[in-house]
Amino acid sequence: MIPAPLLKGLRTRYAEPQRHYHTWLHIEAMLKHFRRWEDEFHRPEPVLWALYWHDAIYDPAARDNEEQSAQLLEREASGHLTPENTAFAAKMIRATAEHVVPPGLNAQDTADLALFLDLDLFILGAPKSVYDRYEADIRAEYAFMPDDAYRTARTAILQGFLSRERLYFTQQAHREWEETAGANLERAIAVLEQGE
Repeated sequence: MIPAPLLKGLRTRYAEPQRHYHTWLHIEAMLKHFRRWEDEFHRPEPVLWALYWHDAIYDPAARDNEEQSAQLLEREASGHLTPENTAFAAKMIRATAEHVVPPGLNAQDTADLALFLDLDLFILGAPKSVYDRYEADIRAEYAFMPDDAYRTARTAILQGFLSRERLYFTQQAHREWEETAGANLERAIAVLEQGE
């Protein structure tokens, strides 16, 4: 259980004006999928903390949001999580920077981290209208970028996901979202390349 004062502080952070997609609604959507698959996690408690804190620090112009969010979790989890679980939750948050499962974990932690990363990308496999709203919200978060620069950067990010052998690491996410996610990414890249 996460203490109410910490959740209140997080809600304030997720309501910051620069956010359009990375809001409390994103956390609630991830929570819905977490609860569906909670029994799949070997260590659900640190996963839940990572889920709440993974975008707690969010400045679209910064390059260290994940690191700053992980450090915030390490401070705020003190006295609430064991040091081992705190370290694992922070590792999960840091892994969202590249969306790659880091090496050196045991099999159970590897599985937990993989499913956590898949939950963070559920939006890629959302229905077309929901995905298109997501793309519009991301553009709003990067409103400070000129159109050409944004299109180039965003296309590279989406191509990176599309070029993976598998977008989702786990079987359950792959089955549920992979096909739709591929179609969404291809469509979004085409729109960006057309300069729309």
